[in-house]
Amino acid sequence: MPPEWRPIGTDTECDPLAFARWRPTFTASTHATSCRVLLAAVLCGLAAQASAQPNANANANAGIYTCTDSQGIKRTSDRPIIECTDREQRVLNRDGSLRKIIPATLTAEERTEREAAERKAAEERAALGDAVRRDRNLKARYPNEVAHNRARHSSLELVRIGLRASEQRIKDLQVERRPLNSEAEFYRGRPLPARLKQQIEANETSIAAQRELIQTQEAELLRINRIYDTELEHLRKLWNGARPGSIGPMAGATSGTP
Repeated sequence: MPPEWRPIGTDTECDPLAFARWRPTFTASTHATSCRVLLAAVLCGLAAQASAQPNANANANAGIYTCTDSQGIKRTSDRPIIECTDREQRVLNRDGSLRKIIPATLTAEERTEREAAERKAAEERAALGDAVRRDRNLKARYPNEVAHNRARHSSLELVRIGLRASEQRIKDLQVERRPLNSEAEFYRGRPLPARLKQQIEANETSIAAQRELIQTQEAELLRINRIYDTELEHLRKLWNGARPGSIGPMAGATSGTP
C-alpha cells in the first residue's frame, strides 16, 4: 500500500521544502516512494536556480545610458533616458568603455527631410552606376571610330533600303496610272465609270501613302545620324582616357542602337 500523506500546505509544487512539510506514515514498503519525492524536491531546487541565472546574466550585461539633457544636466540610467530623446545617448559597458551611441529621435519633419535626402542619394548612386555600365558597354562595343562608323552605316542602310523601296513603289504606281489617265480622257466632260474612278482614287491614295512614308524614313535618317554624332563625341572622350561614368549623360542619345 502507498503511504498515507498528510499535507500541511497546498502550494507544494516544485518546493524544495515540500518534503519536510509532509508527515508520511513510514513503513518498510514506502521507502522507495520517499526517495523519489526527495529527488523531485532536489530537481525543483536546481530548476529554480537555473531560471534565476539568465536574469543575473542579463543584469550583468545591461548597459549604462548617459547623456546631457537640454538643461545641461548629466543623466545616467540603466535604460534609454526620456529627457535625452532629442539628442544622442551613449551606452557604456560596466567598465566604462563605450558600447554604442544611440542617435537622437527625429521629429516628423526631420524624418521626412532625412528620407528625402536618402532617396536622392540612392537615386544619384543608381544613376552613377547606370552611367558607368553604359560607358563600359559602349566602349566595349565600339573600341575605335572605325567600328562606330561601321555601325552607323549599317543602321542608316536599313532605313535607306526602305526608302529606296518606297521610291520604287511610287514609280510603279505612276506607271499603273498612265492607262487609267488615258481611259479617263475618253470620258472628258462626262462622269467617270465607278470602276475607273475607284482605280484612280486607289492609285492616288497609294502614292500619297508612299510619299508620307518617305518623309518618315528621311526623318529617321536624320535621327540616327544625330544619335551617332552625339555618341561619337562621348566615345572620343572615353577613348582619350575619361573614366566611365565621369562624363555625364549623352544628350539626345539613350542607346547605342538607334
